[in-house]
Amino acid sequence: MTVHFIGAGPGAPDLLTLRGRDLIAACPVCLYAGSLVPEAVLAHCPEGARIVNTAPMDLDAIMAEISAAHAAGQDVARLHSGDLSVWSAMGEQLRRLRALGIPFTVTPGVPAFAAAAATLGSELTLPGVAQSVVLTRTPGRASAMPEGETLAAFAATKATLAIHLSIHRLARVAEELAPFYGPDCPVAVVWRASWPDQRIIRGTLADIADLVGAMERTALILVGPALAAEGFSESRLYAADYDRRFRAGRTDAVKS
Repeated sequence: MTVHFIGAGPGAPDLLTLRGRDLIAACPVCLYAGSLVPEAVLAHCPEGARIVNTAPMDLDAIMAEISAAHAAGQDVARLHSGDLSVWSAMGEQLRRLRALGIPFTVTPGVPAFAAAAATLGSELTLPGVAQSVVLTRTPGRASAMPEGETLAAFAATKATLAIHLSIHRLARVAEELAPFYGPDCPVAVVWRASWPDQRIIRGTLADIADLVGAMERTALILVGPALAAEGFSESRLYAADYDRRFRAGRTDAVKS
């Protein structure tokens, strides 16, 4: 018996890896975060599978479901939205599984920030503009921010910021970032990226709070000059004179 943690992607049911789809189809038990994972993903579950929405459950109840499946020798597909490496609460579940001696695997998923960037048609790293993306959030009821992990600290780098779980503090976020990026810095708020009802609002740090107004918690805030840059230099990667191992004409070029 194995618990398969699967990143179910940002919302669109077809933004699911082939590995994730096949694991769901092979597991007689599926635990999914129903508040964010679309029900269409559950269509991959085998007929007769036990499907449990974990949204109203606490950690003890979730682990009880897993333990029952373990006792019955049934593999479990554990679905979380986006990718499991950030804000998934997977770590605390894995800690308990290790203590119980229950094996597990982890299958990555498409993260929300990548889906948002795709929706915007944007590359978040551009030559001479930004070469780093910071995934962060503001303090919340579920988790405080460790000392040193502040918006100001990240903004000082001038990297592109992908700010999660913070739409309810948008005005405060913009106020904190403006001294570092300037009030004209482009901002994009993407709500439910990749879902049929997704919404995109573009603005600047000076006006984004007024443009957005009230919005639900599933929105992502992207901030940085790369969101609207046009005069950036082209990368050297595809330059004709760039000496590259795979470039035709080099004596050591790899032949296909």
